[in-house]
Order: sequence, then C-alpha cells, then structure tokens
Amino acid sequence: MADGNVDRGKRRFLVAATSVMGGVAGVAVAVPFVISMTPSARARAAGAPVEVDISKVEPGMIITIEWRGKPVWIVRRTPEMLASLKKIDSEVADPNSSVKQQPDYAKNESRSIKPEYLVLVGICTHLGCSPSQKLAAGTDGGMGSDWPGGFFCPCHGSKFDLAGRVFKGVPAPINLEVPPYAYLSDTRLIVGADSKGA
Repeated sequence: MADGNVDRGKRRFLVAATSVMGGVAGVAVAVPFVISMTPSARARAAGAPVEVDISKVEPGMIITIEWRGKPVWIVRRTPEMLASLKKIDSEVADPNSSVKQQPDYAKNESRSIKPEYLVLVGICTHLGCSPSQKLAAGTDGGMGSDWPGGFFCPCHGSKFDLAGRVFKGVPAPINLEVPPYAYLSDTRLIVGADSKGA
C-alpha cells in the first residue's frame, strides 16, 4: 500500500489503544510491587501507637490495653492512693526514678504526666512475668495489713507500689517501665508516642 493511502484515523486509534494497554500493563506490574513495600497490618500493629479512651475509667479503677504485644495498665488513682506514695519513699529502691526506663516527663514521684493517671507496662522487671494488680490498701489479696496497694508478681515475690516503684529486697532490680505516651485531650491518650514523637 502506498504511503498516501494510509488511514490516519486507524493509525491514531492503534497508537492510542497501544498506549492505553501499555499504561494498564505498567500499573498492573507496579501495584503489586508498591503493595509489597507497605508494612503488613501485623507489622504496623507491632509498633504502632495505640489511642485509648479514658473517659469511663473511674477513680481506683485500672484498664489494660495492648501495645507492642505487651500489657499496658492505665490506673486512675484516688487522692488516697497518691497520698500513700510519699509514705513509702524509704521502702522503695528507686523513689525518684533515677534509673532510666521512663520518659523524662515521668521522672517524678507519681511517675506520670498527670498524677491522677498512671501508665505502666505490666511486665515485671525481674524475669518478665505479669504482676497481679492489688490496688487496694490493707489486706487485699493476702498482702497483709500494711500493704499500701500496688502490684505483686507471684512468680518470685517482687512488689511494686502504686507508681510502679519496686520495693527494696525483692528480686526485681528496677521500677516497672513507663512507656512513652501523651494526652490527645482530657479523655484520650496515646500510648507509644509522646510530644517528641517517640
């Protein structure tokens, strides 16, 4: 066929159709590649911060959430619970939280941003057991009449007060860990991230 007899409309259609099919094929190849670089839901959950609604946590109550596969306790302490902390400073191994296992904003007697709320990783610092929550003072849980309230690890007998500070003379070497966290509002906090983005 001579050059002058070429159907230009057909040529444009074939060029356009080939371009579209090439684009579709490129997208079909690129999508699985891009998806393979996106972290899985499991990977995101392993380190992702967790938002928590604390609006229904009553004074004296504790809730447990999971962050990075670990239990995290959020305790709403009563004024009496907070008052008990000063009374036992001489009985705990690290009353001022000098050992670095909490953010700087939790290096205080209450080991928290707001004294009313305590946020702790619920894993004993001795061998990684999960302590029992024996919040009430007195004879709760067979701890004795002088028990100020806190956490007790039945595995080897480690005891922690209502700020997660370890008592002297028990196997656990350091206080319970305070994870990074921040308040999003008066009723919501985020565990796993703080104002510095940790």
